[in-house]
Amino acid sequence: MLFINDALAQSAATAPAQGSVTGMFIQLGLIFLIFYFLLIRPQQKKIKQQEAMLNAIKKGDKIITNGGVYGKVVEAEPFDLTVEIAKDVEVKIVRAMVREVINDDVKISANEKKADKKPANSNKK
Repeated sequence: MLFINDALAQSAATAPAQGSVTGMFIQLGLIFLIFYFLLIRPQQKKIKQQEAMLNAIKKGDKIITNGGVYGKVVEAEPFDLTVEIAKDVEVKIVRAMVREVINDDVKISANEKKADKKPANSNKK
């Protein structure tokens, strides 16, 4: 009787786990979908927005370069821009090195935002 229990214990311990191949593919597919929606898709959208912004740069736009230089576009060519960074100082930069286009109409300073807000407890006496 002792031998039967030992034999059953050994066969149960050495039996390989029976997993289906389709279950493994479903798990890999789910991992890929998660990576796509959390990493790949947002990065592609960001790249498209950057390209659209770069293609929309025209003469007269104010820009900030990747190096942190502020300037005004004097001439816009397909691959490079001539930017005035100071009075009578113009530099030529590659269009792809523009970080941001500045719109004076859209930008509101933090001080103006604070001034527009009314105190929440101003009606108390």
